[in-house]
Amino acid sequence: MSGAVSGSRDMGFDENKKKDGEDEEGAGGSLGRQISEASLSAAEEEEDDDSNLQLGPQYTIKEHLEKDKDDESLRKWKEQLLGSVDVTNIGETLDPEVKIISLAILSPGRPDIVLMVPENGNPKGMWFTLKEGSKYSLKFTFQVNNNIVSGLRYTNTVWKTGVKVDRGKEMLGTFSPQLEPYNHVMSEETTPSGMFARGSYSARTKFLDDDNKCYLEINYSFDIRKEWPAV
Repeated sequence: MSGAVSGSRDMGFDENKKKDGEDEEGAGGSLGRQISEASLSAAEEEEDDDSNLQLGPQYTIKEHLEKDKDDESLRKWKEQLLGSVDVTNIGETLDPEVKIISLAILSPGRPDIVLMVPENGNPKGMWFTLKEGSKYSLKFTFQVNNNIVSGLRYTNTVWKTGVKVDRGKEMLGTFSPQLEPYNHVMSEETTPSGMFARGSYSARTKFLDDDNKCYLEINYSFDIRKEWPAV
């Protein structure tokens, strides 16, 4: 499958497919350190990327507000991006905190499959089952605290019988801290079908930022079958 376990349309039997998107709520532009095409390309070269990207200095929210404070239009834009953030409580914190609350698989005509994330990031047993040839989208719900997270992205790799069959990535965007969780819905995909597509898969999903800081790694298993499991 793509969204929940990757980003390609045919369960990754083409490993070179990539797609970038940005959640409208998280379009933070240059308030965080801007994500250049070069940095994104370098970050996508390997799943476990230890890139030596030079991204420039990181600033607290208070420092962001102090910069260019005499430019009224830029100051208003920053305040609009930060929204209701209480700078007095978090403005001195340098490192952002991102908590992935849940993942959900949305399929037309079916109840949403809501997947709660275990503390250790490793669900026991089969995490979910999908019907072959079914359309679905993946929805992430996450919270951002302390500081702006720049270039939050999702990566996913899938194996079947020990062979890598799918690898996908999606850029989620740049997000400021807020009390309400963010939601990001990926584009609709279709699970593969046929005798060779059915069976059990193992997968690894990661959520990282521009600094390659990993906020969550999930290692899990799932099935693709002829029919949906009984609800």
